[in-house]
Amino acid sequence: MTLPNQPKKIVRDAKVLVQQELATDVFFLVVEAPEIARLARAGQFVQLRILSGDFTLRRPVGVAAVDEKKGSIAFIYRVVGRGTKALSELMPGEIVNVLGPLGHGFAMQYEHPLIVGGGMGLSPLLYYAAAMQGKADVLMGGKTAEELFWKNLFDDLCGQCFLTTDDGSLGTKGFTTTVLPELLEKGSYDVVVTCGPEIMMRGVAKIAKEHGIPCEVSLEKRMACGLGACLSCSIDTTDGQRKKVCKDGPVFPAEEVFA
Repeated sequence: MTLPNQPKKIVRDAKVLVQQELATDVFFLVVEAPEIARLARAGQFVQLRILSGDFTLRRPVGVAAVDEKKGSIAFIYRVVGRGTKALSELMPGEIVNVLGPLGHGFAMQYEHPLIVGGGMGLSPLLYYAAAMQGKADVLMGGKTAEELFWKNLFDDLCGQCFLTTDDGSLGTKGFTTTVLPELLEKGSYDVVVTCGPEIMMRGVAKIAKEHGIPCEVSLEKRMACGLGACLSCSIDTTDGQRKKVCKDGPVFPAEEVFA
């Protein structure tokens, strides 16, 4: 039974519609799950369970896109172990079990967000960009130009797209935090939304605070149940309380998690 004020959660076997490799070991997965697609909000995630083999634990994956008309939900994930390798081998027509939508997403009341992302953290930000219907700009960083295949995915969803690479092969040489201060000084942004490596998010949150702009961060943590029972994704917050990324997040105001 769904408790009052708690997001509704659904468990369904979902048919794989698309499985496509976007870059080395990075896959785009689309499944048919109409009820979950209808309920999902930007920033939420699901737990996927592979039905073949001896897999018992689910894998948390952020929602990258939703098509309510088709009743589909999409994810972008990287192969990092045996479970995600098995997930990448699922073919269209096969079945994966989906639990979701889980967690709390991004606040949607802002008029001109700046999205800042790196690596696989750009996946849930893609759905946020779509939900903002062109009002957001995006700043993304990667080690090389090859890692910024994301640009093609964000181009039609955002206003301006700013790029940084560690080696200077695309966009500005440096990190997202290298150019963020200038963007915040010149732009009229009313919020910064970020997901990616923790060191990047800490830097982004610090710069946003210095410019007096609210910042929301989407945390990534290993978790087992995704429902707040196993406590494996618990974190310390700045007010001394322990919170769960799966249930209280994954999106938090930056000042709650980064001092």
